[in-house]
Amino acid sequence: MKNNDIKLSIPNIRRSRLINVIKSHGCIRILETHNPISALIAEKASANDIDSEENVEYQGFWSSSLTDSVSQGKPDIELLDIKNRISNISDIFEVTSKPLIIDGDTGGKIEHLSFNIRSLERLGVSAIIIEDKTGLKKNSLLGNEVEQKQDTIESFCTKIKKGKESQLTEEFMIIARVESLILDAGMEDALERAFAYSESGADGIMIHSRHQDGKEIFDFAKQYRSKYPDKILVCVPTSYNEIKFDELKQAGFNIVIYANHMLRAAYKAMEYTSEQILKNGRTSEIESHFLSIKRMLDLVPGTR
Repeated sequence: MKNNDIKLSIPNIRRSRLINVIKSHGCIRILETHNPISALIAEKASANDIDSEENVEYQGFWSSSLTDSVSQGKPDIELLDIKNRISNISDIFEVTSKPLIIDGDTGGKIEHLSFNIRSLERLGVSAIIIEDKTGLKKNSLLGNEVEQKQDTIESFCTKIKKGKESQLTEEFMIIARVESLILDAGMEDALERAFAYSESGADGIMIHSRHQDGKEIFDFAKQYRSKYPDKILVCVPTSYNEIKFDELKQAGFNIVIYANHMLRAAYKAMEYTSEQILKNGRTSEIESHFLSIKRMLDLVPGTR
């Protein structure tokens, strides 16, 4: 990192950078990073948007409980403790400068959440997203294929309030993730919960959906924005992946999280590579698919 990048990695500066880039851009792109090398790639990535032809980049990182778990060969059931995940984030922060949002799953026990928030603040994490489910955590995109239960509105509002009371800094954000659409509880339930969580002090709302057309996401955004024009609104377009960033921005979203794509891409590449080496008895046939040794050495400052 350059000297100015090192300054940006100081915890209080990095922590406040998320809200600043949202204010500057209106809507930002956040990419999943499950280890330092994926974060380095995300930090340096840029491209010309195919429609606007403007040069764009990611404004921050997403620490996903799913990809953190899978990258360690463990199930996504809140098995990894916070110390394990904080250690990984600390490694990411050593080599990058952009802000990070952590996937906090259900937030765990209220008493534990307060301590965990303070630990995240000290590290320089900008926000935690917690979902309104209870019991053994299951991946949301499974929907009602598995048993999943939402917390009561009252109980989750209490969790939000306790979390906000425990904060040591003003800029750290607690974002409430509403699972009503995932669990087919309906739009009315989703809005009721989002309004209640917002009134309880949540800095923003993440609305999740597993439908491919994205219609309910736009419907939710329109109705939520009519009541809360200034709260942070977050979406994760994993299922409705044909909808473009600019459409989500126009709908009123502030943060678009691409939540698992770096690990999914890496898995496919590693699977293909391992099979092809066995098939051909050598690596010659697939060398063109690889990052060159020179580029790999250049990727990490100080290696050469």
